[in-house]
Amino acid sequence: MPYVPVAELNDYVGKELGRSEWLTIDQERINLFAEATGDYQFIHVDPVKAAQTPFGSTIAHGFLSLSLIPKLMEDILILPEGLKMVVNYGLDSVRFIQPVKVNSNVRLKVDLTEVSEKKPGQWLLKATATLEIEGSDKPAYIAEPLSLCFV
Repeated sequence: MPYVPVAELNDYVGKELGRSEWLTIDQERINLFAEATGDYQFIHVDPVKAAQTPFGSTIAHGFLSLSLIPKLMEDILILPEGLKMVVNYGLDSVRFIQPVKVNSNVRLKVDLTEVSEKKPGQWLLKATATLEIEGSDKPAYIAEPLSLCFV
């Protein structure tokens, strides 16, 4: 994670911070997410039945794709120097635009959109996170994750 002085955080607002490495969403990852959440809907875990849908294959759970934000964003998000910890503060919005088909490669594009001091030593960073699908003009989603930084 790149660290900058607190006074420089606002210099990055409105700028693209970068893109993550590509990550393959395979059936094993989808099945493990189904097991962890109890969501065994056939479009995620039954390749034969899912092949008969308009998707033509199994697809990742929307929340599986969304849950990748912290990992994919960890080397991209600008953070304040002196950081003691950062916590997930939630999401302002999420729009799922298209599903992620099994064996697709995805990566996260991150733009910093807002920085505010919540309390002394607590900085709230708002980003726009776009999950890109390799070979597709449309992203899987656009989300606005919030990260609360303690310095």
